[in-house]
Amino acid sequence: MANILMVVSAADSLTMKDGSEHPTGYWAEELVVSHQTLTDAGNTVRIATPGGRKPTVDQVSLAPESAGGEDRAQGFRDYLAKIDGELAHPLVLADVDINGYDAVVMPGGHGPMADLFKDADLGRLLVAADKDGKVIAPFCHGPAGLLGATDDDGGFAFKGRRLTVFSNEEELGGGTGENTPWMVEDALKDKGAVVENGAAWSSNVVRDGNLITGQNPQSSEAVAKEVLAALS
Repeated sequence: MANILMVVSAADSLTMKDGSEHPTGYWAEELVVSHQTLTDAGNTVRIATPGGRKPTVDQVSLAPESAGGEDRAQGFRDYLAKIDGELAHPLVLADVDINGYDAVVMPGGHGPMADLFKDADLGRLLVAADKDGKVIAPFCHGPAGLLGATDDDGGFAFKGRRLTVFSNEEELGGGTGENTPWMVEDALKDKGAVVENGAAWSSNVVRDGNLITGQNPQSSEAVAKEVLAALS
């Protein structure tokens, strides 16, 4: 069985275009579904955050209208309560030795737009993981975490790689809208990534070698299953 590192944002707010603070964190469905799918398959998942701080769940993601009904929302709440010990004491991202892991998984929520996109420790970890051919699997807003990965020549380590990410259409139509401070899709394209998005709010997974990405919350299970396939 594999050892999987799950990197989660420790941010609890995002500074918007107008300067206001928007409460955020990780998206419940993304963390719960991926964590449960990977652990149910017998793998060990360790959670790491910047500074080892307990991550904050985006409360919007626990609302029935966001979760797909009250039963599903309650299921997310129950699972988060079950793993609260892990969430309360995550690994310090800067201290992680990537040699101890077979894969890096990064769920989203808007949190990564506040911290992971510029986290130098995550950037170094991803570069090392990529050089070793380890599975790297960010999804929804998680691919923002790729932006801080710089190669030996100072360029974007994932330039030219095929991936998907929460789309501009999804952000404007059902995310934080026109007040979004920056678009992850545009930022990745500007860095040289090849973005291959599908229809809004539909599951879409793109695999480019060891890089596995998912477009949105609806892609959470498919990403986790693709990680399992890549590790088998």
